[in-house]
Formats: sequence, structure tokens, C-alpha cells
Amino acid sequence: MKILVAGAGPAGLYFSYLVKRRNPGWQVRVLEQNAAGSTFGFGVVFSDRALEFLRADDPQTYELITPAMESWTDITVVHRGTPVVIDGIGFAAIGRLSLLELLRQRAASVGVVPEYERAVSKEDFGEQDLVVAADGVNSFVRRCADFGTTVEHLTNRFAWYGTTRVFDTLTQTFVENEHGAFNAHHYRHSAKMSTFVVECDAATWQRAGFASMGEPATLAYLEKVFDTPLVSNKSAWRQFPNLRNRRWSMENLVLIGDAQRTAHFSIGSGTRLAMEDAIALDRALSEHSSVAESLASFEAVRRPIVEKLVAAADASGQWYERFAEHMRLPPREFAWSYIQRSGRIDPGRLRRIAPKFVDG
Repeated sequence: MKILVAGAGPAGLYFSYLVKRRNPGWQVRVLEQNAAGSTFGFGVVFSDRALEFLRADDPQTYELITPAMESWTDITVVHRGTPVVIDGIGFAAIGRLSLLELLRQRAASVGVVPEYERAVSKEDFGEQDLVVAADGVNSFVRRCADFGTTVEHLTNRFAWYGTTRVFDTLTQTFVENEHGAFNAHHYRHSAKMSTFVVECDAATWQRAGFASMGEPATLAYLEKVFDTPLVSNKSAWRQFPNLRNRRWSMENLVLIGDAQRTAHFSIGSGTRLAMEDAIALDRALSEHSSVAESLASFEAVRRPIVEKLVAAADASGQWYERFAEHMRLPPREFAWSYIQRSGRIDPGRLRRIAPKFVDG
């Protein structure tokens, strides 16, 4: 079988490794439009038990990546200068570039070497038996067919920064100034660096003058707001795109990762979803004799799981759309609102996993 993978992010790299590992005689080609060392953002975060979903079927990858991750067991919510610790909510993080380097190692171990600075085109589809769209939100492959795509942007603005401050836990800091309310999602992704995602509503963004403010001035403004040194990496303001597709495959084209759907970054599941898509697609290909049957099975099995997580991400995203309103609450009540925002943690479950916070 001939397979073309568009995109060398976590979804594309991990799928290419899995499918080539299982089928050494198959031809697997990976095209990536960006340079090998080029990546956006700083760290990626995994909720719950990090890479435990890999342990049973792929212990080698699990053992390779896990030691490079930073992990913690609490969340800290800072509101009105008061930190409230919520125990028992585990997360782990790793630098995005580090993760990609490790996944490239796994792909190379089975003979897959991505072609970088090589944008995919329709001509590349050629006589491919399968074309896997792992090329992100702005997927070229997805635009080549009618997948029933819709995109709805949230109104908040956000930008990804880094900082040399190293935080003990994943922390949510909420502050106000004369222009409005700001939030920062921040967590360490290495021993020396943390990711620092800044968010504000559209009205605050306008009042602060960010529309006409250059990158250095924006960075200086935000450093003052959060009293934290920041590092920029193409840290432009964006609005989060809620992307959905009525169909995940068309003929021999299939969508995985952010090309298929997005999940708001506040639940820390985007990269895990992408890697689990790769696992599910590889498994479907191994269980069926034709591409058509494999793609139908992939969607039938995977879609209910994805939709459940996406619903939680949507609820979380909507909470952030109104976080300035929630900030009227005192710190502890605010933390309660925050931790229950996605609908996945009710008071009973919270008591079981975070007894110190509940008994606080």
C-alpha cells in the first residue's frame, strides 16, 4: 500500500511510525511545509495520566517520551492575588519541539524520514492508496474535497508566549487593570522554561490598543500586567477556531488531528487526541482489507469518543469566553466555578480526587 501523510506534527509523525512499524513493506511518505526545527508555541500539556494511553501497545515510545516530561499533581488558580490549590488534578507537559524530535526518532526507527519545506499538492496524491490529512487547522488536503467543514471562531483573543519562570503546577492567573480582565494559562514544559498563554476578551483587547500595537510593545505591556518576563515565538493574537467536519473521509482522503477537529486548549487534550487518532486509524487499517472499510470503521469507532471530549472542550471554551464575569466571585468560589467548567468533574468526583480542596 502507498500512503501519503500531509503534515509532520504529532498526528502525522506518530501515524507514519505506527503504520510502517506494523507494515514494513508499505510505502509511507510524509510531507511537511515547514522546516524541521520550526514550530509554534512552546509546550504542549497532557491531562490526567499523560502518555499512559501508549503504555500497553507502544511501550518503547512511552519510555522514550515520558522521562522528558515535566509533571505535577495540583492546579493553582490565582484570583485577586490569592492562590487556591486544587489537589489531585494531574498534568504533564513537554516542549513541542522536543516532542516532535522524539517522534521523528520513532519514525526514523522504521525507515520513515519526513520531507521538510515541501508543501503538499494535488499532484502528490498521484496513485496513493491513502492520503492522510494531518496538516492542521488550515489543512490543504481538507480543502481538496467536501468534508462538510465548518469553522466558528470564539471572540476572545489569545497569544502563546514562553517565560523563564518555572512554575510548580499548572497555574491559571486572573488579573485586571484599567483596560479589563486578563488570564494566563502557564505551566513548566522543561526544567528551565514555562509556557505562558495570555487571553482576554475582545473589549479588553480593543481598549488596550493591541490592534495597533507591535510585537515588542505588546510583550512589554503583558509583562507589566503579569509581572513576568516573557519570550515571544511568533506570538500573534488569535481567536480560537472551533473546527468541525460532518465527514472524516472522502474516497481515499482521511482527516486526523486538528485537520479533523479542534478542541479548546484549556482542557489540555489536543495533542493526545491527535496521537489517539493515529492509533485508531492504524488499528482500523489493520482490521479491514480495504481502505474504504478501514476509513468507515475508523470514524464509527472514534467519533463518539472524540465528540465527548470536544463537548467538554466547548464547555470549557465558553467558560473562558465569560471569565471576566466569573471574576466577580471571591477566590475560592471562583476556583469551584473554574474546576467544574467542562462538566467532566461534578462535586462528588471532585471530592474523591481533590479532598484537600473540597474540605478547604
